[in-house]
Amino acid sequence: MSFIADRMRRIDASGIRKVFALAANLRDPINLSIGQPDYDVDEVVKDAAIAQIRAGFNSYTQTHGIEELRVAASEYYQQRFGAPLPNVMISSGVSGGLFLALLATVNPGDEVLFADPYFVMYKHLVNLLGGVCVPVDTYPDFKLRAAELERVITKRSKVVLVNSPSNPTGATLNQSELREIAEVARRHQLLLISDEIYERFVYDGAPSTMVGLNENVIVLNGFSKMAAMTGWRVGFAAGPEEIIQQMNTLQQYTFVCAPSFAQKAAVVALKTDTSAKIESYKKKRDLIYEGLSAKFRVTKPGGAFYIFPEAPGGDGDRFVARAIENKVLIIPGSVFSERKTHFRISFAASDDTICRGIEALNRLASE
Repeated sequence: MSFIADRMRRIDASGIRKVFALAANLRDPINLSIGQPDYDVDEVVKDAAIAQIRAGFNSYTQTHGIEELRVAASEYYQQRFGAPLPNVMISSGVSGGLFLALLATVNPGDEVLFADPYFVMYKHLVNLLGGVCVPVDTYPDFKLRAAELERVITKRSKVVLVNSPSNPTGATLNQSELREIAEVARRHQLLLISDEIYERFVYDGAPSTMVGLNENVIVLNGFSKMAAMTGWRVGFAAGPEEIIQQMNTLQQYTFVCAPSFAQKAAVVALKTDTSAKIESYKKKRDLIYEGLSAKFRVTKPGGAFYIFPEAPGGDGDRFVARAIENKVLIIPGSVFSERKTHFRISFAASDDTICRGIEALNRLASE
């Protein structure tokens, strides 16, 4: 008799973790695999957290989070996009918010639509809940378009997941493109879940949001990328009151609450100027794109800190294996896609690491 639940057959170990396992014994690897900023949490944010710890703010908070951060998150969207967030709750990271949103809304058999390539968690969480994944092919430019989305909608469709800027491709949808998707969702009475964790990392044009484009939108955002608070596990969700209430109920029995001191520090993080960091990452984007475009078919990412080149010969799995043998850590595209033709690079690394990676990858492409 197996003690493992049947639902576990619906998910697989993360392909990213498999890459880390392959690379465990490498000495001085060129690491272009990690999806977290290469800069540290700002000192002013650290100081705020330390002050709260020393002041004794170390207990549980209300499940939906502290009022100060909920208000600050709504005001942040008002200042940045001209649209305040409705019904804000604080989650244990964006991943926690995503899990709660899907758990509260997806029944077995419900279809969840999202762009292919996709963030790895989307597919596995939907499968875990008994939902049906409907990846929408977006090759070669990786933009989810309203017309392509509408073609795959059926009577069982319930949720559309949108991620802009995107992990793993860096593809970015402008306000007009998001509005068209929101209109399709409205016509077909679908729920939108907008993963906006990379919204500060926009290099060409204005940032965009789903807030205000459709009444049935859950917006997810957090501090792992904008403030490098990856280990602090603080995010926020906002949307229709009925759904947010159910997410909050689920949080009571799962995550309980986001870390207390980190919530206080996140208020400071929301008000911290990150423009210099974003400008630095735009230069890293240009560096990696220009360095690879002569040897690889590659689309220039408009945001986030990923680029998604096509592998020479069209076999991303094979190319990644060769790259790891040469001490270059990258992720096969098959982790994020129904295709295996591409691979993901994270340029959240030092310029020196990026240059070393470009040189090694170009050399492999020439062999």
